[in-house]
Amino acid sequence: MPVPILLVTGFLGAGKTTVVNHLLAHAEGRRIAAVVNDFGAINIDAELITGASDGVVSLANGCICCSLEGDLLRTLAALLRRDPRPEFIVIETSGVADPADIVRNLMDPLIWQEAPLETVLCVLDATTRAETLNDDALLRSQLRAADVVALNKVDLADAVTRAQLRDAARALRPAAVVVDALHGEVPTALLFPVDADRVPAPREVGPRRPAADSFETLSWTSDRPVSLPRLQQAIGLLAPKLARAKGLFETAEQPGRLMVFQLAGGRATLAPGEALAPGVPRARIVFIAELGVLSKAEIDKVMEACTEAA
Repeated sequence: MPVPILLVTGFLGAGKTTVVNHLLAHAEGRRIAAVVNDFGAINIDAELITGASDGVVSLANGCICCSLEGDLLRTLAALLRRDPRPEFIVIETSGVADPADIVRNLMDPLIWQEAPLETVLCVLDATTRAETLNDDALLRSQLRAADVVALNKVDLADAVTRAQLRDAARALRPAAVVVDALHGEVPTALLFPVDADRVPAPREVGPRRPAADSFETLSWTSDRPVSLPRLQQAIGLLAPKLARAKGLFETAEQPGRLMVFQLAGGRATLAPGEALAPGVPRARIVFIAELGVLSKAEIDKVMEACTEAA
């Protein structure tokens, strides 16, 4: 029996991982295998974990979660060899990935026979201004690939902004279903087939575009805790140049415990993390910016000031 694939795309910080988390937590008896780039961002309740091996976490509800390491087709082949076999596969793309390239890979005849692409879901931050869709080629490509467009973070956008964005998304992709998805909750009836035996028709993909890496990832680590007020100042300086940032760090104000930091869509959040484990950096943050906008030297200079003694 074929295993349908759900491809989850969307720009940095739109809420793709939130959607995947919700699908895993509310599987309703389905054996779902999630393939993710950022394994650590998947919020799995420790009480639900029954085992972990070879980069795969098994959950008590029959779902598994694995990190994408290397070739996507090899990862899918490994999942299809598992016993028991998953009933559905969810692939979360990178926020800077063009889904057309991934769809093209999934059209491989050997993969299609075993795991056909069923649905492409584009997660869109509801606070995105409609005119942004005219200026961002990658975001347009993500939307044009979609069967379903989920407006996430609708609680943070006013009615006018949501309506304008919904109209702009429908204009770009008239065939897509556009739904509100508060906290990443997308109706599963839109994502998974009712008839598991039905194999969808292969998709047509456009011509391959020249690869162009328009974003880069820069990291900063420290063996000293950071001052929270100084960190807030540093992020304020860097934020205008950032597409996304995330990290874990110990603060001078709360020694011995990590804080989880996220910056997306111009909004920064802090949440309590786990106790600091021995042998790991006391601060590590990853910054994602457009190519050439930020330098490692600039990040180091701004961030090192966060650890200096007051």
